[in-house]
Amino acid sequence: HYIVHAVCMEMSTFIPRLARCFSASAIKQTRFCYGLMYNEFGNPADVVSLQQVIVNDLQDDEVEIAMMVAPVNPADINQVQGTYPLKPKFPAVGGNEGVGRVIKRGNNVTMFQEGDWVIPCNAGIGTWRTHLVDSASKFISVTQDISVHFAATLQVNPSTAYRMLKDFIHLQPGDCIIQNGANSAVGQCVIQLAAAWGVNTINIIRNRPQEHLDELIMYLKGLGATEVITDEYLASHEMKELIKRYTHPQLGLNCVGGKSTTNLLRQLSRGGILVTYGGMSKQPVSVPTSAFIFKDIRCVGYWNSAWLEKSIDNRKVIQEMFDDLSELGRKGKLQTPRSVEHPLKDYQKALSSAMKPFNSTKQLLNLQDVS
Repeated sequence: HYIVHAVCMEMSTFIPRLARCFSASAIKQTRFCYGLMYNEFGNPADVVSLQQVIVNDLQDDEVEIAMMVAPVNPADINQVQGTYPLKPKFPAVGGNEGVGRVIKRGNNVTMFQEGDWVIPCNAGIGTWRTHLVDSASKFISVTQDISVHFAATLQVNPSTAYRMLKDFIHLQPGDCIIQNGANSAVGQCVIQLAAAWGVNTINIIRNRPQEHLDELIMYLKGLGATEVITDEYLASHEMKELIKRYTHPQLGLNCVGGKSTTNLLRQLSRGGILVTYGGMSKQPVSVPTSAFIFKDIRCVGYWNSAWLEKSIDNRKVIQEMFDDLSELGRKGKLQTPRSVEHPLKDYQKALSSAMKPFNSTKQLLNLQDVS
């Protein structure tokens, strides 16, 4: 009798404890958001799909972010295809750039407040999702008096242009630079930043039907381009007369490769620097031996993701750059790129449009529109 009574008493206290345990943790519901995921490399149209993505529990040094807008960049496409140097772990969420709003912060996070706008300062975050939780150190704040589209496209192209103009040659007002791929997203940022700083630009573009060529030249000059020429003009005798109007460029920016780059570096002054940040032609950079020996030309590469990763411990430098770019945006000296916004459900259209040749319109995903 006493044994039965003791067991009953023990069970009467054990069962409520067990119930509290289950209600507190064991039956804790997993939270999900929506995101664009892929489980293998391949054609984005075949391997990317809209799925539910687990939202991790918030840790003390983390923030939860409601993503607002994220672009589809060429590097994002390459990453899905498996041709980009940064390889994600599967299953992976696409996207490396975008802007979101802090909605929760961990106990140890002091650099952000709830409601702050933030952008990634690391690649590989996976921004094509409605919510994400990650270390606060992987983000940097941006002011809210710029447009959402400007903020969403701030981390990659404007910062690439900014660093290339700042880090290789000490440019002064009146100096001249030369670049190919001038109508690319980075090229357009180079034009605007150089114009804001009083630096002349010689901008090389691919030839096209006259009507479209005239329209593009007018557009780039409207951004602040000093000269806009074709690859054919660059290789002609007329180029010698044009270059006489300016100090010979000390800095050349290359995102094309092949003959375009060889002809570009011939215009550099002695001791000039050729910075390569892309290879759209898929042709190697060919440098005449004489350029090294007699002109002391230096050829270097630039990768913005590597610069951001290297600088992550010096947040002040990163913050100053984004503050400078935001200020130029507020003053109208750096424009938001021409863009089309798609609701998340129309991601296939955004991906296919981003992959079309000669398409310089930025494709943006509205991550708040999941209807």
